[in-house]
Amino acid sequence: MSDAISQTDIDELIPASHISLSEPPAEKDACIEHLLDLLVDAGRVDDREAALDALLAREAETTTGVGMGIGIPHAKTDAVSRPSLAFVRSEEGIDFGSMDDEPATLIFMILVPESGGEEHLNILSSLSRALMHDEVRERLHEADDERAVQETLREAIA
Repeated sequence: MSDAISQTDIDELIPASHISLSEPPAEKDACIEHLLDLLVDAGRVDDREAALDALLAREAETTTGVGMGIGIPHAKTDAVSRPSLAFVRSEEGIDFGSMDDEPATLIFMILVPESGGEEHLNILSSLSRALMHDEVRERLHEADDERAVQETLREAIA
């Protein structure tokens, strides 16, 4: 099995309902809850509190601010039954404790089932590799709608 993520996987991981182009809360934990609620509202989370606990525990371990204006809060938890990705962008930027001290303006949340360790790493590494490209980050900032975000991710990751 390849560790590449296919276009079909992108559509399954991050349907339009998992994408918000409105300004999220400016505080990190509130932003994480905002992203989590996109997945809750989409029916992807079985236990919101357990998912939130897993995400905040992960944040407490080490920063998920990866630099270049990117934050990727993520967790493995039995609160979800299938891998899910959510996205929000911030004009103001949110302090995710990045090593480069830059606020995160592109924030992705990854939630995978507890048993999905390999899948978790594949999604995280594919997304991280794609976001290293200036052009991908620019397109995400300029996206007019959810479809444009999906298309950018599809082209960059798949």
